Amino acid sequence: MKFADFDKKIIKDNVKYSVDKITEIIQKVGGREPGSKECFEAQEMLRKDLEKYCDETHYEDYKMAPKAFLAFTKGVSASIIGAIAAGGVLKYAKPEKLGKLGKLANCKSLPHAIVGTTAIAGLTVTAMEFLLYKEFCDPLFKKVTGKNLIATRKATEETKKRIVINGHIDSAYEWRHTYYGKGKGMTPIMAGSIVTGIASAVLSTVTAILTASGNKSKFTQIMDKYSYPFHFFTILNMLTLFAFVNFKNLVPGANDNLTGTLAAATALKMLDEAGISFKNTEVVAMITDGEEAGLRGAKQFAKDHYKEYVESGVETAVLCVDTLTDLEYLNVYSRDMTGTVKHDQDFCNLVMDAAIEAGHTDLEFANVFFGSSDAAAFTQAGITATCLAAMDPAPADYYHNRRDSYDRLVPEAIEASYDIIMSTILKFADEDVTPEKK
Repeated sequence: MKFADFDKKIIKDNVKYSVDKITEIIQKVGGREPGSKECFEAQEMLRKDLEKYCDETHYEDYKMAPKAFLAFTKGVSASIIGAIAAGGVLKYAKPEKLGKLGKLANCKSLPHAIVGTTAIAGLTVTAMEFLLYKEFCDPLFKKVTGKNLIATRKATEETKKRIVINGHIDSAYEWRHTYYGKGKGMTPIMAGSIVTGIASAVLSTVTAILTASGNKSKFTQIMDKYSYPFHFFTILNMLTLFAFVNFKNLVPGANDNLTGTLAAATALKMLDEAGISFKNTEVVAMITDGEEAGLRGAKQFAKDHYKEYVESGVETAVLCVDTLTDLEYLNVYSRDMTGTVKHDQDFCNLVMDAAIEAGHTDLEFANVFFGSSDAAAFTQAGITATCLAAMDPAPADYYHNRRDSYDRLVPEAIEASYDIIMSTILKFADEDVTPEKK
């Protein structure tokens, strides 16, 4: 069946359904911290509808530490500020004023070593958590139970293919930079923190080595005298990093990512309303938790289902859907996780071809150059995946802040995305289908 033969009224009706359901979830549940009862309440609201349109629904539990992922912003910044302050005392205070610490002040390399070591450690934590999304800090934080909701519309005969539509149910802790800067101030401020952090690490390490070795060259003297004052610029940037995340304020998450969550749920609903059942293709709606905690739900699911999704002989692909809002930025993301992960190009091409068949010819292959989507977790695990999203990468004014509520939804972007999702399902299945009359 081709997308041209699909009843477009079903898509339009489900855009309205989605907007109404997102509004209902936010009004009844509100923000949804990863692993919270609010996430489960929202999932239950969707599961009750999904049971009407699929053969089976179930939850899969796992453990995660919701605050571990972004806690580095406070821990790293506070550590570096403390190291610069401690090193500054040793460097600039008179030894006789420091009592028993006076002897340490005579070691010229020590202030630089303190800053350099701390900055390198902080940058390592930042890279492990925010660049590579490793569960690096998780052992230090309280664990909660997260739930992934799986709904399946089974093949009527032997299952030879499986396509999964994924969206995450949890919403973010508010990022002050995107709220007060309306999205535009986040990138330079974050870049400033990273650049000055790297510069302080390099300057301190080089100066510590030079002074500790007894090198008395002109260069060493200049480094010892002038490198330390640079760290006070780093302090200013670290103060902004410390204030970056407001853990007390949860974002409504209408666009990021109830739009993607509803895309997964309505994919099954639209197939059912169109009377479409595939003989050999299973269609799954996967509603993950923990994306905003570092892709934890997707990572766990990929780990638990690797054999089923990769080694079972059933051709499987996962289309992750995230933030369907800014139509001019509706793209297929072939690269992810700040550009470090490359998605399966064949599946990316299939989604792009499906978009063209659905009449959307202006999409491009894009790169999640700052952050990541759940698709990266699947690709890293060896499962075929890509991401469909429509968000201003600047980022958008509503990104991870209180503006992301139901009054900021864009039905036109949702409808275009639903066209592409349904076209992708039909193209992936590649089956002749005679819709049953409803």
